[in-house]
Amino acid sequence: MLPQQAQPGDFSLQVLRTDVAGMPLEWIDYRDAVRLYHTDQVAYACGSLLYRVRGGYNAVTGRRSMVDVNSIIATVGRSSAGPKLRDRYVPPLNNKTLFKRDASLCLYCGGHFLSRDLTRDHVRPVSQGGSDKWRNVVSACRRCNNHKGGRTPEQAGMELIAVPFTPTYAEYIYLKGRRVLADQMEFLLAHISRSSPLRSRLVITLNEGVGQHREIHD
Repeated sequence: MLPQQAQPGDFSLQVLRTDVAGMPLEWIDYRDAVRLYHTDQVAYACGSLLYRVRGGYNAVTGRRSMVDVNSIIATVGRSSAGPKLRDRYVPPLNNKTLFKRDASLCLYCGGHFLSRDLTRDHVRPVSQGGSDKWRNVVSACRRCNNHKGGRTPEQAGMELIAVPFTPTYAEYIYLKGRRVLADQMEFLLAHISRSSPLRSRLVITLNEGVGQHREIHD
């Protein structure tokens, strides 16, 4: 799906928080972002202006406080997780991020489904020693999952259309985002390997859009 224009002042949009070195850390809402500004923890901001938050009036000057919040803000300090720890990072597995990793596709029939119509399938069934880990799980529609049952794809005469993989630290940050803007995606892509199967898909999606203040619906 093509990126869509984000509405100015839409407080449901998330802010991407990074450390001062530019390493993505997490998604925060506008309340957390304003709190970081007021406590002088924002080192710099980049990306596009998401919203302008107005507060109370100064009793002395009569001026009203105002904070401009951008789509990406860097906060003071560095991440406690160094490069080596991030390289070994294994994100927690849950269906929401699994389905987003697989682009809401059934990796057996290739059909596109709503989350409620997808299931987590273990490529090698748990009953046959398979693990509940990223590299052994895929999104599957209910029909394909029921047909496969407690068998491997080979035993069921089925084929996977893509190889399951474990998301990296930066990839998982993307997967956790609700409505990722194009400038946020461009920033995250700088931290995603060129060999990543997720990167190639996101580059195509990003290139299909026009402008920077747009949402990515993958």
